Amino acid sequence: MPALAESVSDLARSAGVRACLDWFRKERGWINEQHLKLCRIPAPTFLETKRAEYMAERFRSLGWESKLDRAGNVIAKLAGRREGPCVAVTAHLDTVLAPRIPEDIKVGDDGRFLGPGVSDNGAGLAGLLAIAAAWTAQPPLEDPALAPVLVANVGEEGEGNLCGMRYLCRPGAADRYRAFLVLDGPSTDHITCQALASRRFEVTFTGPGGHSWSDHGSGNPVHALSRAITRFIDEAPVPENNGEPRCSYNFGVIEGGTSINAIPSEARAKVDLRSESPRRMDQLAALLESAMQRTLDNENARASGGRLSARMKEIGSRPGGGLRAGSPVLETLLAVDAYVGIRASLDCSSTDANIPLSLGLPAVSIGAGGQGGGAHTPAEWFSPEGRELGLRRILLALCLLLGESA
Repeated sequence: MPALAESVSDLARSAGVRACLDWFRKERGWINEQHLKLCRIPAPTFLETKRAEYMAERFRSLGWESKLDRAGNVIAKLAGRREGPCVAVTAHLDTVLAPRIPEDIKVGDDGRFLGPGVSDNGAGLAGLLAIAAAWTAQPPLEDPALAPVLVANVGEEGEGNLCGMRYLCRPGAADRYRAFLVLDGPSTDHITCQALASRRFEVTFTGPGGHSWSDHGSGNPVHALSRAITRFIDEAPVPENNGEPRCSYNFGVIEGGTSINAIPSEARAKVDLRSESPRRMDQLAALLESAMQRTLDNENARASGGRLSARMKEIGSRPGGGLRAGSPVLETLLAVDAYVGIRASLDCSSTDANIPLSLGLPAVSIGAGGQGGGAHTPAEWFSPEGRELGLRRILLALCLLLGESA
């Protein structure tokens, strides 16, 4: 990659790029302010509209044409951008947890941002705004027709099932994009270039219900669900450094019952299954179905009253995929990392990049800079220390990829 390394060095020394990179240093305060403001707007999955409208307004104030598409994604472009397949920089709008009041998002005594979504994905969205602002304040490329498309998309988390990215890559629209840089979280120590497949199911047991004393002996959906989960966990394979493809499972939601002295009429759970191997994914799904059916049979055999029924419904599926060997997107990013001093590992994970990768479109998911932790918990935090390194990395990679189409 000597030629590519030289290209990175030449690019970084050019006047426009130098000025743009320096903008990130000069405007640290502005970037931090935008980060906190957008995180104070609740955006749980399927309810991202207010945050989307805020992002669209901010893009417009920075000189970008922006609109919400039919899925709710915010699409921002510069006027005069060259027609044809573009490089898209994306970050998801939604969060697993949301602030109840703006004051839930605050700055700690140590300078860390605290609150739901400040890391995942406040870091990525702030990165989008920083790129947009720097690009118009100090255009890095001489040709104004060369510019990325910036996307703040919906539906990445939970049962969103990557709906925003699916809409971007829908049949007939996917050919608008030449490559995707997905900004997800802050960390710069990894490059996600392999898409981890996942399947989500809702499993439900139902029965007639009744009184805890007078109807004792009737099938109890909560008891059945508990036994089915235990049976699945006891039998599920979890390879540990034995050469087998990794897999995982997580029962993230369990619901059922209305009163301590009433036999529930329904109990349900939502489970997330993941694997690097389609074969093992199918095995996990089959085992879950088998555990439910065997539990149902056992519970009905022992019941002296009302019988139970069960169903298993797939509520989400994320396809797998991966970059082909020698992909220009990955080679470019690795060359930039070598130049700026980042030592990132290649990993397999489940992100918005799953959709383009599954379709054979070049895509990577990377952090937007800074440090963070506690994602998907009330103790989530983000530190802006080191954010500039991540932003410089994004800009340099973006300019190289855009230059290829010049």
